[in-house]
Amino acid sequence: MTQTVLAIDDSPEIHQLLKVRLKNLDVELAHADCGFDGFDQAMAANPDLILLDVMMPDASGFDICRKLKATTETRNIPVIFLTGASDVDQKVLGFDVGAVDYIQKPFDSAELNARVRAALRTKRFQDMLAQRAMIDGLTGLWNRAHFDQRMHEEVAAAARYDRPMSLIMMDVDKFKNLNDNHGHPFGDEVLQAVGDVLQDSARTSDWPCRYGGEEFGLILRETDLDGAIIMAERVREEIESLQLRNKAQLVPVTSSFGVVSSTLCMNPCDLSSKWMIESADRSLYAAKEGGRNCVRTAERR
Repeated sequence: MTQTVLAIDDSPEIHQLLKVRLKNLDVELAHADCGFDGFDQAMAANPDLILLDVMMPDASGFDICRKLKATTETRNIPVIFLTGASDVDQKVLGFDVGAVDYIQKPFDSAELNARVRAALRTKRFQDMLAQRAMIDGLTGLWNRAHFDQRMHEEVAAAARYDRPMSLIMMDVDKFKNLNDNHGHPFGDEVLQAVGDVLQDSARTSDWPCRYGGEEFGLILRETDLDGAIIMAERVREEIESLQLRNKAQLVPVTSSFGVVSSTLCMNPCDLSSKWMIESADRSLYAAKEGGRNCVRTAERR
């Protein structure tokens, strides 16, 4: 899998040199010519590694690294400093602010490649471990811990960049009756089938999660209320059409849905993960009170 490297340096020559020296690695190289632009790119693209110049006209690399490490969305991106200086104190400061390595200019090609490979390999392993810790063992969806983290990040991004995002909360109707009448193994089969529907319906930019028990959440990036309603209806229909059998008996399965969108919050300062989850839950409760197997939307705030 191709990993991404963001080079932040005010020298066009350095960008060209990095392009040549890293051409044999399976990486996608992005470029920023100043510190603040580099930070914005890191926020938007979430690269696997940042190569960061120490001395830049708008902000020092140390200041940008501090900002990266203080920001939830970028704190886990490894940073390698690029510098022409051999001052030990500078290197110590770089490690103190969060860098994983230092590369001295002018670059030795073999050393540059080795240090970049090592940083990317470590990042890949860390991502794999983090992902395993965030996966629900029964359904294969993201778990509650990941849901909470992703909601916080997506809501913050929606407020900062004024872009829409939506949340669908859903649960399986009368799930306790399914367990009582057909047994817990069949109940697990239902949850797995619902998880498959969510996984198949979600876009690559969406986050299907198991919220807990028979309740699920679907976080939709770049999606307004109308788009979220369409998605919820599609998932509802797919679940209703499931052909699940227990001892040759066809068992109907339906779900209820509550939908909320950041576009319902008139003041971006009032937008929060807590408000969206509570609003979606209230709408979900209204759907269940309204007869189940339907979609209800939150009210404008």
